[in-house]
Amino acid sequence: MWYKYSFLVLLVIGASCNNATISDPLAKALSSRDPRIKNVMENLEGHEIQVRYTQIDRKNDSIVFTDYDFQVNADNYFYPASTVKFPATVATLEKLNEIDSLSLETRFFVEGDSVETTFAKAISEIFAVSDNAANNRLIEFLGQDDLNGRMQRRGVSPIRIAHRLSTNNADAVTTKPLVFYLNDSTTSLGKPIINAPIQPLTLKNIHKGVGFIDDESYQDGPFDFSLKNYYPIEAQSALMKRIIFPEAFPKEQRFNLSDDQRKYLLTAMHSVPSEVGYDQEEFYDSYVKFFMFGDSTEPMPKHIKIYNKVGYAYGTLTDCAYIQDTKNNVDFMITATILVNNNGIFNDNTYEYDEVGIPFLAQLGRELYQIELNRSR
Repeated sequence: MWYKYSFLVLLVIGASCNNATISDPLAKALSSRDPRIKNVMENLEGHEIQVRYTQIDRKNDSIVFTDYDFQVNADNYFYPASTVKFPATVATLEKLNEIDSLSLETRFFVEGDSVETTFAKAISEIFAVSDNAANNRLIEFLGQDDLNGRMQRRGVSPIRIAHRLSTNNADAVTTKPLVFYLNDSTTSLGKPIINAPIQPLTLKNIHKGVGFIDDESYQDGPFDFSLKNYYPIEAQSALMKRIIFPEAFPKEQRFNLSDDQRKYLLTAMHSVPSEVGYDQEEFYDSYVKFFMFGDSTEPMPKHIKIYNKVGYAYGTLTDCAYIQDTKNNVDFMITATILVNNNGIFNDNTYEYDEVGIPFLAQLGRELYQIELNRSR
């Protein structure tokens, strides 16, 4: 059945020699003859792509979203990698609002860790270079259950954040205590949070590939993602909409962020690494911005801001972005994921990120941007 579906999709896309005859703008972008897109579309099963493109219109005082989807299905699992850091930052800001003694600038460290930081610095590091340790500190502050609950109560669902990233005991259900500096000489010790045991996911494509590397040895058979994080396209898009356009949602679906918090978050989301102190040679503008510019190390134009969070691990690349061109009065959203693992072996660090994945996402962003430039509003 899957092969028939893929074949039909390719027939529809290939049937039109003139892209202008395709009424669905996302289908038009995906029908591009550019090899960076064409080669991926010819192997839909292997790349497991899912895309949501959101047009944004303004009518009187209202924001109107129009979503165009390609293969978006919350039941088809993909590994979200670092995209889960976005909900962690939003939940952290909301929790800070509930504790009078804490703020963005509160200094703290995780018990047993020698690194002292602030919530503001952790959030900046998460968006500028996708720092894993910064994310994990926020997980210790929140706990997995609280993070998931805050998202679900605001309509960001389905979601299941179960573990930290790239650290020992990543899936520990009990958080480590945090030590907060209340002033220069006074500290306060937070209590560990005990979370519910992690339950295995029952989704399509939860077992992937033909083999995997475990403890440096090859294991035959599919890699099991059932205990991993789960944050599908629908939930990623829902969170982005609520942060960029909170006024488009009823009060109960808006996150409880102060104006200063939201301003700080938005600035962190669009800032390029050099703007927050990272070396521009190593951390170029598009270091963690895949759409439109991900396949280039050249500086991004100043009139285009990309508010986003990417993820890449286990051969899966994902980006959720709000793209704004202030010069041409254009804005739109894209959330997309692609698997690039030709050999079908997971955890071997042999993936086609630079050869296939990032070029696909960059060109997809450019195709949709051109459609937006020509779209009447």
